[in-house]
Amino acid sequence: MSDAVRTQAGGAPGGGLPPMPETIELAPKKKAIDFKRVIFILLGIGLFVLFYYLPQLPDAADPQGKVFTISREGQLALGLFLMAGCWWVFEVLPIGVTSVMIGVMQALFHLRKGGEGFRDFLDPSVWFIFGSLVLGMAFTRSGLTKRMAYKMLTMVGERTSIILLGSYLTVAAMTLLMAHTAVAAAMMPLLLAIHALYTDGEEKVTRFGKALFIGMAYVAGAGSIITFLGAARGVAAAGMYQTFTGKDIGFFELTWYMWPVGVAMVFLLWLFMMVIFKPEKERIEGLGERVAVLTRELGPMAWQEKFVLICTAVMVLMFAAKSFVPALADLDRAAIILVPTLLFFLTKVLDIKDLEDLPLNIIFLFGGAMSIGFCLWKTGAAEWLAVHWLTMFQNAHWLVFLLSIAFFVLIMTNFIMNVAAIAISLPVALVIAKYMGVSAEVVLFAALVTAGMPFNLLIGAAPNAMAYESKQFTTGEFFLWGWPANVILMVVLTIAILVVWPLFGMPILVK
Repeated sequence: MSDAVRTQAGGAPGGGLPPMPETIELAPKKKAIDFKRVIFILLGIGLFVLFYYLPQLPDAADPQGKVFTISREGQLALGLFLMAGCWWVFEVLPIGVTSVMIGVMQALFHLRKGGEGFRDFLDPSVWFIFGSLVLGMAFTRSGLTKRMAYKMLTMVGERTSIILLGSYLTVAAMTLLMAHTAVAAAMMPLLLAIHALYTDGEEKVTRFGKALFIGMAYVAGAGSIITFLGAARGVAAAGMYQTFTGKDIGFFELTWYMWPVGVAMVFLLWLFMMVIFKPEKERIEGLGERVAVLTRELGPMAWQEKFVLICTAVMVLMFAAKSFVPALADLDRAAIILVPTLLFFLTKVLDIKDLEDLPLNIIFLFGGAMSIGFCLWKTGAAEWLAVHWLTMFQNAHWLVFLLSIAFFVLIMTNFIMNVAAIAISLPVALVIAKYMGVSAEVVLFAALVTAGMPFNLLIGAAPNAMAYESKQFTTGEFFLWGWPANVILMVVLTIAILVVWPLFGMPILVK
């Protein structure tokens, strides 16, 4: 028999049988049951079932005697709220799939009419997230991200602690001029490039990576409270405040009171990250030489890089103009950020493959966040919660009352839109504040501080979710380390109320 025939028959060239494999798998290995996951799935379902069978929850009443009755739909919305929170924190499903569950449950249990729970997935805020992700991808694909990363590293040097501080300061500075969502989208590729240099190109989880990306998310929130340009919440809250009090909050007035808090939080968060996620390496040896070589390899800026920069600059100017030009005031943020999206595809800076590479998990996550937020708001559950919470503190010391407002907003803004968190708490808080001799101004600013820094859940802010795409931390880690960060925030806010804001001229108590 020839060698060819032997080979076709299963033999080896030259005669004989092929070597036997060391192990033979007759059937695929059975996966062990993840009992921890099963427990948290059942816990989430159990929380919803509990609210389904509970008798109607007691009414809430504000100091003026207005009664707030929670509806059957509102009660079930609270159960769904807890179920989604449990599944998000313990990541029993992909976070985007948990978001889809929110829409499904609203439809199955008739919490809202028709398919409103699903329509929220196409809310302009979700499209803003989509546009932000496309913007970040354009920075990466054009090569602009690497150029920015190398420039920053040249300035800060080789010490990992200073690299972290430089990254945080860059993020915070950018949020003074543009929405923190867009900042996170632009910075993410840059930070990924820095982490790749730290790990020599290996894809692995490091303490430096955790500090880099969790810190980025936290600091984006800290910077965004300083000006009206950092996020929509400031403008919305100022509008509500004017409606309730007849007073306006000016552009520079907001910055005057907020910058001490925002700047303090940036540096304190840096120290916090250096303690809990101390980098494995004190220095990235030879980083300066490597960056110099990599910079030379990039060569001069390509037209794609210049085009992305121009589009971004025009977009930032449009966001800024919204605050000053009345004709642009009603122009939706999503429309502004989607214009560069269209231009990037028209000019082939991006192509169909880039579109397919967008993280649907994050987009669905924010669709779910919008859906549960609107569900709590429109069923009256959120307002009922706010009244119950704040009336518990109406006879407490004025400082305790102020901190209770801030803490309520802090918790709610992790689950629902920060604008909504302020909208449901501010009216009640301003009513109670009159009885306690607390100025309306300090109530507004205290709420705005905590509304900008949701440190526990990914759905609390777009930078949180974008940071998760780095795969450097779990949702559980983010939730856990958010609590010490919350404590730091509340301490800083307390000092601001008692010391800083009075020195800066803010009235705290009124006669």
